[in-house]
Amino acid sequence: MRRGFVQTLGVVAMLAVVALLLVKTGGAPVSAQSATPEPAKAGPAPATAWGTPDLQGIWTRDSDEPLQRPAKYANKVEFTDEERAAIDKQIADIVGREASEDRRDRGTQQDVAGAYNSAVYTSHLRTGKRTSMIVDPPDGRIPAPTPEEQSKRAAMREYSLALMQATDECKRGLPACAGGKYVPAASPRRNEPPPSYIFNSLLGGGGGAISRSDGPEDRGHGERCMSAALPDFGGFRRIVQAKDQISILYDVGQGQGWIRSVPITNAPHAPKQVQLWWGDSRARWEGAALVVDVTNFSPKSNFQGAHENLHLVEKWERVDAETLRYTVTITDPTVWTKPWTVTYDMKKQSDNDNRIYPEPRCHEGNHGMAGLLVGARQEEREFAAGKGPNPAFHCLGACGGFAGGFADEGDDANPLR
Repeated sequence: MRRGFVQTLGVVAMLAVVALLLVKTGGAPVSAQSATPEPAKAGPAPATAWGTPDLQGIWTRDSDEPLQRPAKYANKVEFTDEERAAIDKQIADIVGREASEDRRDRGTQQDVAGAYNSAVYTSHLRTGKRTSMIVDPPDGRIPAPTPEEQSKRAAMREYSLALMQATDECKRGLPACAGGKYVPAASPRRNEPPPSYIFNSLLGGGGGAISRSDGPEDRGHGERCMSAALPDFGGFRRIVQAKDQISILYDVGQGQGWIRSVPITNAPHAPKQVQLWWGDSRARWEGAALVVDVTNFSPKSNFQGAHENLHLVEKWERVDAETLRYTVTITDPTVWTKPWTVTYDMKKQSDNDNRIYPEPRCHEGNHGMAGLLVGARQEEREFAAGKGPNPAFHCLGACGGFAGGFADEGDDANPLR
């Protein structure tokens, strides 16, 4: 009886994923599209009763463009329709099968690490026109990090690899252990604190979860339900607008939603010593665009390695009745050698079909984190009693896996990475 129920749940979950894919691709599976059709011309952008552009509604991207331009498209700004169709087919083929030989190796750490998001929580959009969301610098790439930031990232990477040295990832020479080496013994550095505070990703300086669970601070912001950050380039936006304020609900997946209220005012920013998780926002109208200046981030805020010195200038523009364009210029001279700019379009969603009001369900200190730490202590007790493997031999963070159904490298890697 129980087995039948579990199998039924699996079928329901798979149908839900397929349905989502059909919705995201306009009613046809990605692999069936010979070319991405252009949408019909939308009507003019509406205005509010007080005369400003109306930004209200539920918005999300309806195509996928990588943040950075893949190296193989170095001098190419846009894809042709034929190229987009070919990429869509390639992605559909990859996520529709078991990705790579490692993924087919059932029961490995890499198999388990990728199963959670790949099986249930990942959807794939049709490929967009542009080869990157970054429009400045012209090469579509995040600018080089400063020497100080490079040193910081290298120190964290070295520390993370030391904690992983006895794991299967290093033994098998997998990408998660790139730059490290296999040593069949626990590293003495497991007793050291990390060289800097743990954030979300190695790319962002500071690392995601390290391969240890001594306390919540060993885990990344995502596992701690603290990953909501500005700027954010995914998920849905629900915007409510008043004459002197705009409120934005960021629904960014798996319960990590959050609400941002932005005053439309000429008042100055809060004093520098007032530091906020999402910064201090001040908005103003410049013609048809709402421009938002954001400063005063917390040292524990994190966007790609930028913290308290992050400065954003956002632009929200209602292009037409169905399109909201978001542009942001990102500056932190302690992290990047120059500013960079991202832009993308969001499409309006049905207010009626999406009338359920979401709430953040993932919050700091919830049962998930308690369970993770309790499990780590149990593994330690079992090892001490000679009943289980050494926890140091088990990768707990930055282990790779198959996020989104893609392998880390090779033919089954994401073609837009």
